[in-house]
Amino acid sequence: MKDNSDFKSGFVTIIGRPNTGKSTLMNRILGEKLSITSPKPQTTRYAIKGIWNTFEQQIIFIDTPGFLKPRYEMQERMSRTINESFKDVDLIIFMTQIQSFPTDYDLQVLDLIKNVRTPILAVFNKIDLVDEFDTAALEAQLPPAVEKNFFISAKTGEQLPELKESIKHYMPYHEPYYDEDQLSDLPMRFFAKEVIREAIFHYFEEEIPYATAVLIERFHEGEHKIVIDAVIWIEKNSQKPIIIGKGGSNLKRIREYSEAQLSDFMQFPVDVHLFVKLNENWRKKPTALKELGFE
Repeated sequence: MKDNSDFKSGFVTIIGRPNTGKSTLMNRILGEKLSITSPKPQTTRYAIKGIWNTFEQQIIFIDTPGFLKPRYEMQERMSRTINESFKDVDLIIFMTQIQSFPTDYDLQVLDLIKNVRTPILAVFNKIDLVDEFDTAALEAQLPPAVEKNFFISAKTGEQLPELKESIKHYMPYHEPYYDEDQLSDLPMRFFAKEVIREAIFHYFEEEIPYATAVLIERFHEGEHKIVIDAVIWIEKNSQKPIIIGKGGSNLKRIREYSEAQLSDFMQFPVDVHLFVKLNENWRKKPTALKELGFE
């Protein structure tokens, strides 16, 4: 990618309550699955950077955890991650889902960003799930700080080109911050952990996905395949037989899902080895959260 005076490069943070489609939007724009998605809320735990490269621009997206009121130490750290993510960025995208706006969570998020000087776009997602909607009534609920509104489907891509053009418009003229072939600033170990966590969200209901965490103990890039050793933390002994399943059937499903997703993403064969360990109340332990990457 050549540096020139017409090149644009900047940072965009996507903020909103859980399960509004923030991760789906970033994945759709990038054309790659970087952030895990699930119909269950609070899937994203980290602020993930994804990089959209073209010949004319490099735009770095920060997909934040869904905003919520902290109930325990992990959520306190997630909230700090959110607050940090819209400092020193060039554009904020407030995202909500059209069927239920405005919820109390939506109003809390809007209150959080109403006084920032950074330009704000409002994105009403999931228009594919409604037959009709009153744009004026929805827009009336937004604070004056919001400059433009978009009604889209991140899942189908409907009305996405208009949003992408507006995002480009707000980017400053600047040389690229990253290499032109770089998709994220996060290591492959991170994405391995997130894909395994996505598998758990995919196969389990209720509290199990939220009571688990994944650590990568070994990430070995061999000549013919990548070998990953991962530990799944659980909070209670009673969760262990659920995660493992009869005869190891559930662990097998998690492993096969993870190997397929990672092999496709990395374009290289991947073997995943899974281990389950008890770490009682890990969500409330500062040392455990630091090990997971929550500073």
